[in-house]
Amino acid sequence: MKLEGKTILVTGSTSGIGEAIARKCHAEGANIVLHGLHKEEGESVCESLGSRVVLHLSDLTVDGAPEELVQKAVETFGGLDALVNNAAVFPRATIEHTDAELFDTTMAVNARAPLLLCKAAADELGKRQGVIVNIGSINAYCGEANLLVYSMSKGALMTMTRSLGEYLQYTKGICSYQLNLGWVLSENERLRKIDEGLPENWYELQPREVSPHGKLLTPDQIAEMAYPFVSGMMRPTSGSVIELEQYPIIGRNPSKE
Repeated sequence: MKLEGKTILVTGSTSGIGEAIARKCHAEGANIVLHGLHKEEGESVCESLGSRVVLHLSDLTVDGAPEELVQKAVETFGGLDALVNNAAVFPRATIEHTDAELFDTTMAVNARAPLLLCKAAADELGKRQGVIVNIGSINAYCGEANLLVYSMSKGALMTMTRSLGEYLQYTKGICSYQLNLGWVLSENERLRKIDEGLPENWYELQPREVSPHGKLLTPDQIAEMAYPFVSGMMRPTSGSVIELEQYPIIGRNPSKE
């Protein structure tokens, strides 16, 4: 097991992509710090993983929450080797339905919390030549009408990743990366689209222009792609932003039959 003895902290890891990343790293031998908001979800994941896992429930926008989460990792497992900033909110809103409260809430979860977690974890990660992996979105580049503030937050996250990429490696030996995801078929996304009026099997009806492979990416596939970065295999590169989608994002001209 390649990660035996290492400790990985994944925010928003009681479901979806975060859970898949946590499960992949646990299968490779890592100690896992699960994080989320919902006790029942978190306890279910903990029980299924068994040993080498601890759950910490918290709202990362509350003062002191990032520091408490990092401290939980240190107190439980003695240190920290990787921080995965995955927790995020996804408000659907065009500019007409965006106000100051929506903006502040989204940026607090999606941009401010990752920044404060990086700051809180830096000394511990530095002791072990650790890594930071930020889970971003292709929306960081071009946005989307009804995901305006979400897209802005992921753009801010990408700038942070690039800014810290050199500085933290130079000062503490920490490498940082951002994985900009495309459309991923998490359970929450499946249910969200049904709530928005799509049929139960909407994900099976997507045209090839949307998913050239024929299927949307899954959280398990994302976890496999994220693993080399989370595990430290990509050192000493740092500040890298990688798109995980089925087609080129910039300048794309979709194929047609």
